Amino acid sequence: MGPKSERVYRTIREWISTGKYLPGAKLPSERALSEELEIGRTQLRQVLAKLVAEGAIEVHGRSAYRVPDMAVSVTAPTDLEPWQIHGERILYDNRWVKLTLADVEPPGVERFEHHVVRLQHVAIAAVLDDQDRVLMLWRYRFVPQSFGWELPGGIVDPGEDPAATAFREVEEETGWRPEALEHVVTYQPMVGMVDSPHEIFVGRGAQLVGAPTDLEEAGHVAWVPLADIPGLMSQGELMGSGTLVALLHVLASRAAGAPPTAAA
Repeated sequence: MGPKSERVYRTIREWISTGKYLPGAKLPSERALSEELEIGRTQLRQVLAKLVAEGAIEVHGRSAYRVPDMAVSVTAPTDLEPWQIHGERILYDNRWVKLTLADVEPPGVERFEHHVVRLQHVAIAAVLDDQDRVLMLWRYRFVPQSFGWELPGGIVDPGEDPAATAFREVEEETGWRPEALEHVVTYQPMVGMVDSPHEIFVGRGAQLVGAPTDLEEAGHVAWVPLADIPGLMSQGELMGSGTLVALLHVLASRAAGAPPTAAA
């Protein structure tokens, strides 16, 4: 695609990722899009065809388009009770980790004390290029005493938007500045005992702006083919749950014919 088509492509993707057009919503007509985006109908149809092929939009009726409906069939049970928390006392606390004992009472069970580890809130980003490669770091981690591939990411500062964290960490650790990032999922890596929200972002396109500035976290920077990810996974060379969750999301989206930045 040419520069104008690429601009329109990214604009429509941004409309969808930011919620301007929600799942199930109908896009404006081709004529309205052509006028609003200042692009010819032929070029616009090429952009729309690419978005349809990626699963970002779907054809609805004659020459009409809409955002795919992300509805699910399963419903959550409503007849279960949450645990009661009667209190919590701190055993250890510093900048990196807090260890507490919570006084809890599950339904129908006697009260007991449960250890809780509270860690930092983090954001992790999978940045893809137009050759289906993902931006990664080869790092040494002293806790498992091994090298492995990781996605860039880091701690969300107090009051900081996790998306801003993801942009900042990618640039600091790799020297590449992402063109756009979309939030795909928030999860807890060890939900039974550890509280550490992980925010996963996925985007496509980045600009090299310099050398990495976070020398403690930076490692060998490389664009790794997505085709290599299953093999690296089986060899145990992908480290960290955030890296695994983000890359599995990308691979699953590709297998399902959806864009890798579709909301999870």
